[in-house]
Amino acid sequence: MARVSILSVQSHVAYGHVGNSAAVFPLQRVGVEVWPVHTVTFSNHTGYGAWRGPVLPADQVREVVQGIDDRGFLGQADALLTGYQGDARMGEVILDTLALLRRRNPRAIYCCDPVMGDTATGFYCLPGIPEFLRDQVVPQADVLTPNLFELDFLTGRSPASLAEVVEAAQQLRRRGPGTVMVTSVTTPDLPDDVLRMVVVDQAGAWQVETPLIEGYFTGTGDLTAAMFLAGLLRGESAAQAMAQTASVVYSVLRATADLGRSELALVEAQQELVTPSHRFSATQIG
Repeated sequence: MARVSILSVQSHVAYGHVGNSAAVFPLQRVGVEVWPVHTVTFSNHTGYGAWRGPVLPADQVREVVQGIDDRGFLGQADALLTGYQGDARMGEVILDTLALLRRRNPRAIYCCDPVMGDTATGFYCLPGIPEFLRDQVVPQADVLTPNLFELDFLTGRSPASLAEVVEAAQQLRRRGPGTVMVTSVTTPDLPDDVLRMVVVDQAGAWQVETPLIEGYFTGTGDLTAAMFLAGLLRGESAAQAMAQTASVVYSVLRATADLGRSELALVEAQQELVTPSHRFSATQIG
């Protein structure tokens, strides 16, 4: 595979795997060069209820990006990957970073995981962030990877069927992103013992189904966005990249569940990142 580089602007935790801590090693393991820029440095993810460490000021994040550009390296990045954005000022830095990257490399793509909440918890980001993502970030993204809860907010609708999920993803595409992959798709018209991903791009719509694994795992969305972007940068179609991503994520989660953990077993299951034990294929639905 030709060298591929991703600038990944996300949170970081010392213990566990969310944000860059869930994206960097898996990307490296599949042969992608990653330049991590951290927006926070926490002891652990906030789901534990307590944590220590700083939220990095937006200006400091801007300085790190500027330093990369000062060395003349920024134009070598093939993509920008972002997840949890912290606050609106950080979002503005990310959009400025994107504008600078596109000046240095017009072919670079932006993959945004619009992290703001999920069905189990509701919103867990600061007030104003969902609206900022919807109004400012979505139109700038090339690739968007919302979960179903985030899709609902970004489109102002609550899909009650697989067909309506596709319609909502197409609605997002009309606002900017060429490719929209929706994760954790469950609707009343479908069996509840499987999880689905749905991807929609200019070529059509596809879904992939994986068995449901009981438990609550953190960092799966971060891993999913990273693996999907890696596939697109390898030249895979959206359907192929989604199928490989589903295979990787399910295989890692299966290994994690077998170990009785909630933090992803990325080290123990690292071979699953490259050659997943469980394989799933995408089927066209539109």
